[in-house]
Amino acid sequence: MHSINPRSYESAPARRVSFLGLGVMGYPMAGHLAAAGHQVTVYNRTATKSEAWCAEFASIGGQKHANTPREAAQGAEIVFCCVGNDDDLRSVVLGPDGAFAGMQAGAVFVDHTTASAAVARELNDAAHALGLQFIDAPVSGGQAGAQNGQLTVMCGGDQAAFDAVRPTGMAFSRAFTRIGDSGAGQLAKMVNQISIAGLVQGLSEAIAFGLQAGLDMPLVLDVIGKGAAQSWQMDNRGKTMVEGRFDFGFAVDWMRKDLGLVLDEARRNGARLPVTALVDQFYADVQRAGGQRWDTSSLITRLVPPKS
Repeated sequence: MHSINPRSYESAPARRVSFLGLGVMGYPMAGHLAAAGHQVTVYNRTATKSEAWCAEFASIGGQKHANTPREAAQGAEIVFCCVGNDDDLRSVVLGPDGAFAGMQAGAVFVDHTTASAAVARELNDAAHALGLQFIDAPVSGGQAGAQNGQLTVMCGGDQAAFDAVRPTGMAFSRAFTRIGDSGAGQLAKMVNQISIAGLVQGLSEAIAFGLQAGLDMPLVLDVIGKGAAQSWQMDNRGKTMVEGRFDFGFAVDWMRKDLGLVLDEARRNGARLPVTALVDQFYADVQRAGGQRWDTSSLITRLVPPKS
């Protein structure tokens, strides 16, 4: 089974790139870079994943794996990365085996991890001190967006560095946009997650109400999905919520990590997020019920017990 659905790629010069982190997002993102004609060196903490990726894309040619982030970054014009959190990011960037130690002057590090704005600024400063460039570039679109090469990428960093990497990054993107200076990409991703948290809770309450009222909820969703209530969540998750299916999509554990970043930033900047804080606790309830790896639409299980 292929990890990507190849598509038509924008014309872009072939680059020597590396990709650090081959999880559910990074594996297909790196695959699209290879399919678009770029020479890709991959690194993953578990080497068997790197070996499997190289085997899958061997027919394209020019793809290889490395034993350390430093080795992967050597000779790369652009180093892409998608790992778990701030500490994971520092571990592959800094230190004698980190990517920065292997990058050539003028190369750009593009971080697709959903991390804090503070670590983005920290690593941006560290990069500049070494004659490197850093772009924080968290993504939205989930695993399906990564596999289809249709991610939305929100970037922070210098304009010139952004312009240099955008044509290459479009291999796995439907939109690759600079929001502002360093950290702005991560802050935009926080706005995205705040919006989703409120939407999923509202949709959960609406479906629970409709079921309690005895309505044909798939029909109701079809009807109201053509009006002002329409959203991506309703179109893509509404009916599976009615059916009680959550074994796919963006995991609750990941959402709680992201909302933790949001609430930490809000404490720093003084923003008031009462609904987001409440929904974060609702997701904690889902975790305690065993739903750590369920899709975020499982928020409805607090109101409608999951089907056995």
